[in-house]
Amino acid sequence: MNRIFSIFITILICSQSYGQKPRARDLGIPLDGKTGKLNAITDVKGIEVGHTTLISGEGKLVVGDGPIRTGVTAVLPRGKKYDPVFAGWYSLNGNGEMTGTTWIEESGFLEGPIMITNTHSVGIVRDAVVEWQFKNKHFDPLPNEPDIFWALPVVAETYDGDLNDINGFHVKKEHAFSALNNAKSGVVAEGNVGGGTGMICHLFKGGIGTSSREVIIDSTTYTLGVIVQANYGSRKSLTIAGVPVGKEIADQMPLWDPIRSEEDRGSIIVIIATDAPLLPHQLKRLARRAPIGISRLGGYGSNGSGDIFVAFSTANKEAADREKTQQVEMIPNDKMSILFEATAQATEESILNALVAAETMVGKNNTTVYEMPEEKVIEILKKYGRIKK
Repeated sequence: MNRIFSIFITILICSQSYGQKPRARDLGIPLDGKTGKLNAITDVKGIEVGHTTLISGEGKLVVGDGPIRTGVTAVLPRGKKYDPVFAGWYSLNGNGEMTGTTWIEESGFLEGPIMITNTHSVGIVRDAVVEWQFKNKHFDPLPNEPDIFWALPVVAETYDGDLNDINGFHVKKEHAFSALNNAKSGVVAEGNVGGGTGMICHLFKGGIGTSSREVIIDSTTYTLGVIVQANYGSRKSLTIAGVPVGKEIADQMPLWDPIRSEEDRGSIIVIIATDAPLLPHQLKRLARRAPIGISRLGGYGSNGSGDIFVAFSTANKEAADREKTQQVEMIPNDKMSILFEATAQATEESILNALVAAETMVGKNNTTVYEMPEEKVIEILKKYGRIKK
């Protein structure tokens, strides 16, 4: 079903009823690993996710008027509480942007929310986060200097200009505020929502997807969660459960206006969270495993793709205290392999969940991107023996 609205509306989507729409596992797609209760990044305690979705107009592109198919997604590591988390980041291919990463690299901390939006809205969303942090006292001033505050927000992007009036600059600071203020724990909306509203994945409709894994290390159960904004990949390379699904579905290709040839361009943002006690160098190692999950579906970091990943740990609370010497915990490197595997698994499933949740969308100049045909995918997997008939 196409979601087209002729009157400008702003939809604030913070959660949806779990089970309302099938996800990858519900289709019988074979996936490894034990998930958390919600199979979402919010299975990691304390994390909140919020979306602002902007959909309006149809037909011919009029820059500044629309059609509009865009939005903002917010991920808050500790909800509305200010308590920086250890973090690390990695880029497979750098044709994209994630602001604030130089300070993550330098300090080892992520000091606020992570935002995802479209390519041309990074600046306004970044500025909005600074204002939101200031107004909500989401910061720790320098000792004896209560008026001194600065922020280096983390804002990532993928390009939605095939469906959206991206040069109309429709994302405003109030949309970023809404995503932040309405962020909640619990079920996470997927598909055509938030920053993922106008995104395309393997030439099917893409967008937001999430998944989680539970692992046991030394008798302790830890949770690892992933959320993606999937906007990458060619059709011919799409692989599901080891099956060349993309090559089997030659139809239902996007109807581009203006017409263009198939090209593997676009990007993917992956956010990895865990409650396992990891230090920044270990979290960078975790971020480096996201490409394994992407590659299982046929992604390979093409020249035109921005493949950028960030990982953080909610363990070691108050480790960023400005004055006190800290004692922190960390899992030994020799015991991290299970977390690497969980990262690859949850990244793969998050992308699949985005593909399954996303719905056919008609955007600017009636450009049409079709949702992945689930029944056909199931038939193909049965044909190759990956799902029992």
